[in-house]
Amino acid sequence: MFDFITTDLISKFIKFCAVGFSGMGIDFGITYVCKERLKIQKFIANACGFTIAATSNFFLNRFWTFYSQNPEIFREFGDFFIISIIGLTINTLTLFLCLKKIKTNFYFSKLIAIGVTTIWNFFANYLYTFA
Repeated sequence: MFDFITTDLISKFIKFCAVGFSGMGIDFGITYVCKERLKIQKFIANACGFTIAATSNFFLNRFWTFYSQNPEIFREFGDFFIISIIGLTINTLTLFLCLKKIKTNFYFSKLIAIGVTTIWNFFANYLYTFA
């Protein structure tokens, strides 16, 4: 039943999570600066943080997690970014639901949203972008 779970898959997931953790720092940092310092609306600030983190994550995942040798780096980046945009939608919807329905703290809600989005992003990139 779980034959698809291999040592390689687990290794890639751990690396993906490590890259994601660095991206989370970028995401939270950019979101904080945009929301708290620049007074940008919180969902726009969230999108800014997420987008910059996704770009950083692409390069780290390309070279470290998935060892991609694909010469079509712009196509690969486009695929990764489309998956990230879908991830942003999942992230924003989760953030919205946590804030409005569950009434949790903004940054705790953001942490939950990142966790949900990580699962989507890993499998979409593993099975499509870097397959």
